[in-house]
Amino acid sequence: MDAQELQTLKNRYDIIGNDPSLNRALETAVAIAPTDLTVLIEGESGTGKENIPQIIHQHSRRRTGRYLAVNCGAIPEGTINAELFGHEKGAFTGAVGERKGYFEEANGGTIFLDEIGELPKETQAMLLRVLQNGEFMKVGSSKVEKTDVRVICATNVNLSYAVATGKFRQDLYYRINSIQIQMPPLRERKSDIYLLFRKFAADFAQKYGCCRVTLDLNAISRLSSYRWPGNVRQLKNVAETISAIESRPSRGGTDRVELGPEVLSRYLPDEQDSLLPAQPGATAAGSAFSDEDKKMIIKAILDLKQEVDTLKSIVHSGAPAAVPAPAPAMVVQPVADEPEEQIYDEPVKHPQELNMRHMGEELIERALQRHGGKVKEAAKELGISERTIYRKLAEKKKNL
Repeated sequence: MDAQELQTLKNRYDIIGNDPSLNRALETAVAIAPTDLTVLIEGESGTGKENIPQIIHQHSRRRTGRYLAVNCGAIPEGTINAELFGHEKGAFTGAVGERKGYFEEANGGTIFLDEIGELPKETQAMLLRVLQNGEFMKVGSSKVEKTDVRVICATNVNLSYAVATGKFRQDLYYRINSIQIQMPPLRERKSDIYLLFRKFAADFAQKYGCCRVTLDLNAISRLSSYRWPGNVRQLKNVAETISAIESRPSRGGTDRVELGPEVLSRYLPDEQDSLLPAQPGATAAGSAFSDEDKKMIIKAILDLKQEVDTLKSIVHSGAPAAVPAPAPAMVVQPVADEPEEQIYDEPVKHPQELNMRHMGEELIERALQRHGGKVKEAAKELGISERTIYRKLAEKKKNL
């Protein structure tokens, strides 16, 4: 494709950017469109993978047929076979009549299976049969039916790893991987980041009649250096949020609001802090602890260390020793990816564990007070589950 044809394609599908890897993905899609080869589109969530199958379909001989996009991860495991391949009347509870599946509906056209890695093993076997000879059976039927469908798949997970761990069939992986198209993450398209921001901000300003938000050179540098884990989707959300809050009603003409890096940084989440269950360094709107809480936490840690040292001396000397009384401080240590309840539910209660429980209860109470008794908001602030807060409140009431 020459540069003009490529730009026409981008305009048609509202694609912004000039990065070579993005151009290569678009050119590959157009090049393989006339064939019936199965295509696997790989890329992180939010990179725009959904544009590629539409381009392939519209440039293929199947363009007059149906195009169906199916999110495999959004369909419950118990009904996905019926959704994809249809079912007979009475095949299961609620099957009041015969129903065509997506593969039958898309006969002669194209079907896009997004999040292909979420398919159950049973469904993977049925999909492999369709890809190999176009045959399938409806749920509750023994009749073999035929379909002629171009299949395009997409995934944001590493299918090679899924194959190695036994979560994805190896034969199906090789079957859908005839042609592979890689969508680049936004952090690798640095020259496109501000182009996208300007487009999203301009669209927002036009839609709501406000001034267009722009960035100065330092802010552009900050924008381009951010990692963008949510890719284009996250960038659009940030651009629209900034436009909604920082802009003002337009008086016509070319009104705009230029922002610097300090303002921009307020809308860029700290990636490291966002991985933690609580964010002590956040601003007032999202702060986990007040300054007073922080001081008390530090004091509590020092007190706990003193208690541990005292207990160690008891163990090593074999002589009794006085254990200092627990200080009236607060601390909580939610653990990522583990049930928070395990922190306290030990069969033997040592002094420092009892102190931790007391401080955890006080911290929960303070969080509830800050949020007017709203358990959901308090749980979000502390980085623990709502169920944990309800359980702690019930335990405290029982012990009164």
